[in-house]
Amino acid sequence: MPNTQITANVPNMVTQYIARQPIFNTDKSIFAYELLYRDSSDNFFPVGTTDGQATGRLFFNALMLIGIDKLTANQCAFINLSTDALLDDFPKLLQPKSAVIEIVERAGNIEQVTKRVRSLKQDGYVFALDDYDGDAKWEPLLELVDFIKLEVENPIIKTNIQLKKLKRRFPDVKIIVERIETHEEFTTLKDAGCDYFQGFFFARPEMLTYHNVEPSKLAVFDLLRCTSRPDIDFDEVHQRVAKDVGLTARILKLVNARSGNQNLEITSISQAVIYLGEDSIRQFVRVLALSELGVDKPSELTKLGLTRAHFMLLMLEPGGKEMSERGYLVGLMSVLDAILNMELGAIAKEFCLGDDLSSALLCFNGMLGVTLQLTRAIEEDNWLLATKLLETIRPASEIDIVYKAMFVAREYGDEVLASIIEQA
Repeated sequence: MPNTQITANVPNMVTQYIARQPIFNTDKSIFAYELLYRDSSDNFFPVGTTDGQATGRLFFNALMLIGIDKLTANQCAFINLSTDALLDDFPKLLQPKSAVIEIVERAGNIEQVTKRVRSLKQDGYVFALDDYDGDAKWEPLLELVDFIKLEVENPIIKTNIQLKKLKRRFPDVKIIVERIETHEEFTTLKDAGCDYFQGFFFARPEMLTYHNVEPSKLAVFDLLRCTSRPDIDFDEVHQRVAKDVGLTARILKLVNARSGNQNLEITSISQAVIYLGEDSIRQFVRVLALSELGVDKPSELTKLGLTRAHFMLLMLEPGGKEMSERGYLVGLMSVLDAILNMELGAIAKEFCLGDDLSSALLCFNGMLGVTLQLTRAIEEDNWLLATKLLETIRPASEIDIVYKAMFVAREYGDEVLASIIEQA
């Protein structure tokens, strides 16, 4: 009997970091959280990281995969965006009302930024101007933003004067003052008409950690190449995404975020790619490139997911392309619980897999579930069970069909993994 045993070594988890700092209202209850990029357990912005890199990594790792609602406990979120991110329409990867987009104090190209903000506001996006210093260059943006953030100055009377001037000119704009460190500063600013407050007097940024899987360098390169053409070949994008568990997870999460409350059920990677459309796919790839992910070599667990996916695709081909693509997705998703350190039930819900796919993943139900169970039986070298399951899936076939499909699937996993490592 051929040796088709697969050893699934769980990889060292990639730990990601993000900080959130609360923003309080006048009665000291939480109004929102500002989400801040971190690259280690040290609670400060990493030296040498550009605004663009921080934006890309925050979007790609945290917002797309974990979700804003989880990171902020369903409170309002404030997110810093670099100039390039704004001009590349990164906000369109989010629902309009899901976050307040902060224009950072280092923003350049103000004329183009102003045009983009005006356009995005028409679609319902909300903006804040961070660390406003009174410079005349910000004038075009002042009438467009919903929030203006000031820093406490010394003496505090300077902040009071600035705050009152802004209130007179823009009575509907909400003022947030940052870096409040004493009770006296809080009460003084509150009396001056400040709307919201942020600083160490209330709370330091809270560190959040979570496990993640990063896409490979080859996947990044291939996606950049195939989305740089005037007309995107969706089948090509689908093929690239399907070979990378990290990309698959984020694409599905992005579809979930973009679909809102439409109760969309995803049954294949190709469906997810087509649903997003050219603009969102290109924005997704820009985030991917900007974040400079894909630095680690893929793990044995990644190969296991690819092998399962391709085996299920081959075994379900007689049922048609749609069935085989659904099988591929189930196989790929079946390793995400180990990669992300999450329960499969939570994954099925988070990625809107629908009843059939969820039932297959969780309970081995239906044709998809039985095929996944067959895959697992082969991995465990349980050929008695595998033979019985084959009778359900393809009753007219001999066990040799399983040997051949697994051999091809293992070759597929090895080849994809080898091509990735060569480019790493």
